[in-house]
Amino acid sequence: MKRISHLTGTIAGMACSMALAAFLTPTTLLATPTGSAPESAANVHPEQWPRIAWPKVVTDADEAKIAALLQQMDAACKVGQVIQGDIASLTPEDVARYNLGSVLNGGNSGPYGNDLAPPRDWLKLADAFYTASVRGRPGCPGIPAIWGTDAVHGHSNIIGATLFPHNVGLGAMRDPDLIEKIGAATAAEIRVTGQEWTFAPTVTVPQDYRWGRAYEGYSSDPALVASYVGRMVRGLQGPPTTDRVLAGPHVIASTKHFIADGGTTDGHDQGDAEIDETTLRLVHGAPYLPAIENGVATVMTSFSSWNGVKIAGNKGLVTDVLKDRLGFGGFVVTDWNAHGQIAGCTNASCPQALLAGVDMYMAPDSWKPLYQSLLKQVQNGTVPMDRLDDAVARILRVKARLGMFEMGAPSTRPLAGQWNLLGSPEHRAIAREAVRKSLVLLKNTGVLPLKQGARLLVAGDGADDVARQSGGWTITWQGTGLTRDQFPGATTLWEGLKSAAEASGGSAELAADGRFKQKPDAAVVVFGETPYAEFQGDIRSLQLRSDLTGPLATMKALKAQGIPVVAVMLTGRPLFVNPELNAADAFVVAWLPGSEGEGVADVLYAKDGADFTGRLPTAWPRTARHGDDPLFAYGYGLAMAQGATPWTALPEDPGVAAEAVPGVYLQRGQAQTGWSLVLTDPYAAPHVVGPVPAATPGGRIAITAIDKDVQEGARRIVVGKGPEPVTIALEAASPRDLSRETNGDVLLLVTMKLDARPGAPVTVAARCGNGPCGAPVALPELAALPIGEWTTLAVPLKCLLPAGSASNAVSSPLVLATRGPLSFGLASVTLGTKGDIVAGCKASAK
Repeated sequence: MKRISHLTGTIAGMACSMALAAFLTPTTLLATPTGSAPESAANVHPEQWPRIAWPKVVTDADEAKIAALLQQMDAACKVGQVIQGDIASLTPEDVARYNLGSVLNGGNSGPYGNDLAPPRDWLKLADAFYTASVRGRPGCPGIPAIWGTDAVHGHSNIIGATLFPHNVGLGAMRDPDLIEKIGAATAAEIRVTGQEWTFAPTVTVPQDYRWGRAYEGYSSDPALVASYVGRMVRGLQGPPTTDRVLAGPHVIASTKHFIADGGTTDGHDQGDAEIDETTLRLVHGAPYLPAIENGVATVMTSFSSWNGVKIAGNKGLVTDVLKDRLGFGGFVVTDWNAHGQIAGCTNASCPQALLAGVDMYMAPDSWKPLYQSLLKQVQNGTVPMDRLDDAVARILRVKARLGMFEMGAPSTRPLAGQWNLLGSPEHRAIAREAVRKSLVLLKNTGVLPLKQGARLLVAGDGADDVARQSGGWTITWQGTGLTRDQFPGATTLWEGLKSAAEASGGSAELAADGRFKQKPDAAVVVFGETPYAEFQGDIRSLQLRSDLTGPLATMKALKAQGIPVVAVMLTGRPLFVNPELNAADAFVVAWLPGSEGEGVADVLYAKDGADFTGRLPTAWPRTARHGDDPLFAYGYGLAMAQGATPWTALPEDPGVAAEAVPGVYLQRGQAQTGWSLVLTDPYAAPHVVGPVPAATPGGRIAITAIDKDVQEGARRIVVGKGPEPVTIALEAASPRDLSRETNGDVLLLVTMKLDARPGAPVTVAARCGNGPCGAPVALPELAALPIGEWTTLAVPLKCLLPAGSASNAVSSPLVLATRGPLSFGLASVTLGTKGDIVAGCKASAK
């Protein structure tokens, strides 16, 4: 069993502290079923889990109305209620026609096809969906649809909204009162644009910080996480009463991801938590107790598995434990197409999820075929009507609790259209306080606090970048591809430090590379991770990628000139940074602070007596190997009031190989480790590209080096005309699993420069094993690229890896084919979410 630590932590302010205390006792820990035959590791024992009292949140009159509605609803109407589609894949007319119960906006979805849409468009579309949903028809009374959004650190899809620190930073501040204020501020901003439901809070308890979602968890300590959950739920929803949620400044919440998403082997996102039930209950189940006692309206199941069984298909956990034992009275929703990962299911058909206890399918782009299959399964008895009725009744109860049946269109509700609430001074002040309280000081040999009236240099590649300091789930899914003008009212770390320096009578200079114009009295170097979300943030070892370590040289260069250095790290997780800790005179972990960068300056300059109060929410690693003894224990953190603290130089060997850049197959014209660029002429042997210049036998395909960014930073490929197509392919040394990326709408990004218009059509395909994954896709977009300009052409993986393909065994994600002639420059092939031009999914003509 994995080691369980910090179980005796105080759970201050929790209404269910007595229940949780009993839950964490040694008696519970050691409880085992008696007289039982050997069982599979995925069997669950509900009697070992605690009972929680679900609060009364709907009235008897509400229950009578729900019963009456069910009597009026035919099977098609009921099926529609249990399905949620993404706004990028449906219209208000679809919601009306299919009686859909909910819509969502995924991380890269926005109103009218624009994920950067202004707030007014979000409210306008919310009205359109509402109006369509209440239209009704014979056999289906008008039932308002609810709109869910990932407001995970503020209303983070909206330009101009307040962005709070991500949860890992909030865990460092140890302040449940402030958590509730953050929840309330977030709810108010969501109401401005008309949504009713946030997919938050994330209540995971990460046990392996190689996981790409670890920063969404408050802490590795279940007691700390549990101490926050009830307060965040109250901040978002208000107290659990029969009052209508929408009558006040609130929305409904969703605790996620049930259960043990933070306990998967090797921190693999959507992986398998190979743990015993005691650990499942004691560590990963603990946060659900205060959530349920505070009436959380929805629970989202995890993509992941417990001992080989997908959670969304595990009736023992979803129905027997969550609903029947823990008493959860809201409704259960899946994650993005997660039902398709259940054994025997596809995205288009999965009665198993509903039978396991799921009440609503999150079927972003699969909603229509899922609706059709589920209706047939209800009609033929595969899904019993009483299970469908229970799911629909749970959804209707939440809608009644919200006040959806009487509150009218979103634009008519309280706070709607009050644009001044987005990023309001009051909300930004809460976020700034959270930034101050989240900072953790790991080292200070005396340079902090920064001296009043001094000259300050601010350096590092993260110093002047709101997107970088805000992390993933910021406007876009990955938090990438953003510009400064998309963060009105926000403050970068540089801007905050400059303002503080000048307010103290000093001055500040920004130089990312540390090359100053006037020698400073001290330097702040900002470095760390770049934004990521979900599986794109999974890493193999606890260290920065090699392309992110450049600021270390800046620190060393400044120190060599006698300049004291304060290192400020932007990160979603603790990482091996011994070289940076050794190089700096002070080291501050800022986590992912969000939009209010001046909160960092407040503490560095000790504004109004501010000092470091943050404490590590999990242990800090001594090496880059997961599981090694920590360098700093959970709860560690210095204060400036302690004065200078001694420092002993740390060993700088991470203990493992350098971390590769994930999702990069070809960079600067060269195939990366584990990949080969292969040129194939059907009349000659394939040529694996090595040194250039080179050509295939016979010379039909030639490759040379050209410059891009650096000398020979790309390759030019020239294809001669011929009777049969040639191929240019990236081949993997071993098959790659791209199933998560395909489901996540990730793109294959090809950065290229067209030298002339192609003389024949060009297609793109992928190989799975020795055969094609799907039909070749026509690329008319390539022929239309601007001549002589570097452009990133994006091909959706879903085009290359269609449903039913072996997307878990991709041997070549890129196979370009043409009869030629064709001449182009090739700089990189990567996975990502933003391209200059996105290819369609039209199959090529035979």
